[in-house]
Amino acid sequence: MLCFCLFLGACVTINIYFPAEKVEAVAGEIVDDIRGNEKIEKPSEKGQSFLWKRIFPAFSPTSVWAEDVTEVSNATIRSLKAKMKARFVEMKPYYRTGALVEGNDGYVKVASSEGLGLKEKRDIKALADAENQDRRQLYQEVARALEIDKSKISRVAEIFAVEWQKSVR
Repeated sequence: MLCFCLFLGACVTINIYFPAEKVEAVAGEIVDDIRGNEKIEKPSEKGQSFLWKRIFPAFSPTSVWAEDVTEVSNATIRSLKAKMKARFVEMKPYYRTGALVEGNDGYVKVASSEGLGLKEKRDIKALADAENQDRRQLYQEVARALEIDKSKISRVAEIFAVEWQKSVR
């Protein structure tokens, strides 16, 4: 019986929490900043007055959540967002033609280079490589800011993938 009790005591379950909702909110905010998507006011926010949202923030979860999300910004993230925003202007035509696509892993892929000249093929590859390098660093910075273990960065990238895909439809 003593051995059984010791065995049960030795079995420890470690549950590592992954803040998926927080990553989704951060991903949506960052992708909107980079891709220039307009913010649409949520229906739940329309009926609330300015006074209600500012004086009683405990009763207004949208205000509290927005403040929490902005904590993920740092100098590196701002710099990456600026570079990616400028690069998106060059990438837009390739998205329209289907030469570039958003993968489910959070990275951009060259889908088809048919009909492109040698210079365009080189340009599209360089754009994709630069974008993916910045995204890799962005995911690492977001994970660091949200105190997410490095082993979960691929999960952060997958959550971002959904937002990237929405932005080019």
